[in-house]
Amino acid sequence: MKPHIVVLDPAQQTVLHALESLLDPVAGHLAHGGHPARRTGPFGIPLPRFAERGGRRADRAGIYLHGRPGRGKTMVMDRFFGAVETQHKRRFHFHTFFAALHAATHTLGSIERAIDELLGDADLVCFDEFHVTDIGDAMLVARLLDALFADRRTLVVTSNYRPADLLPNPLFHDHFLPSIEQILANLDVVTLDGPLDYRTLATHRDTGFLAGRYVLTTGAEPGGIRTAEACADARPTVEVPLGHGRTVRAHTAADAITFDFHALCAAPTSAADYLRLTQRYRHWTLRAVPPLREVPPDWSMRLVNLVDVLYDADLPFTVHAPERSHDLTSGVPAIPDLARTASRLGELPLTGVSNVRTA
Repeated sequence: MKPHIVVLDPAQQTVLHALESLLDPVAGHLAHGGHPARRTGPFGIPLPRFAERGGRRADRAGIYLHGRPGRGKTMVMDRFFGAVETQHKRRFHFHTFFAALHAATHTLGSIERAIDELLGDADLVCFDEFHVTDIGDAMLVARLLDALFADRRTLVVTSNYRPADLLPNPLFHDHFLPSIEQILANLDVVTLDGPLDYRTLATHRDTGFLAGRYVLTTGAEPGGIRTAEACADARPTVEVPLGHGRTVRAHTAADAITFDFHALCAAPTSAADYLRLTQRYRHWTLRAVPPLREVPPDWSMRLVNLVDVLYDADLPFTVHAPERSHDLTSGVPAIPDLARTASRLGELPLTGVSNVRTA
């Protein structure tokens, strides 16, 4: 089999060059060579924090990379991450990091100790899908940024948001302005927002997230008409534990789990719950997903979180819905990251309209 070759488009190449400006041009190491204020750097004698080239200010601590979904932000960041020749680096999906941060804070009794525990001796920290949509999370992000910049770690993030658009809720946005100013003061903001959503090219594979399907169930209603496949599932539902005495109703079999949308997304579940379940269940199905314009916003937000978690974990995901992904998510106001969800669901192989009958 020939190796898979990825050719970067001009916009992606420009971003990769910006990321490479964080490296020493000869050694391939982070140009600052460690954090002498915190400890001795892993590369020997500390060097200046950043190389002064390409217009980069020497006091910048990394890059904030933003743009619409599917433009290659994660791919470019991951190529950079792999190119940095050190073991002192960490890469997180933001949902995963925040779940771990909450757990570690509860265990250690201190946000600062939790951050230090999770980041360890990393000189390079990369966050994929950096976002702030909740005032409670905004307070944690502010503490996280304080710690990252105080420790002089190199930070690279990808986001669908410009820094100025973080925590968009007008009731709380002003409270996050100091953190936005901190981002702008410490990171170079780089845009990757070309005209093409590469997920629409549909280069199918039969492993991971794309091993799932997007099953159109035209005419299906939650609790009413379902696909023949769904009706054939005679397994009884069980109460699956989520922790702290909470449960959610689902069908389970070995390492597979099937939810009705209402059971999972209408319940007070979270990204942390989905992350815990991915440790046990490696094949996921979500049935009877209605047009999101017909459900409360918090239900839609849970679907966004679920897709993010399963996509990052690269687990097979099958969706049963009456409309194609972009129609399913259209007409829904003010749901953060819904465009990313539509883009990711659009990658799933479409199986066409299923035969339906009354349950």
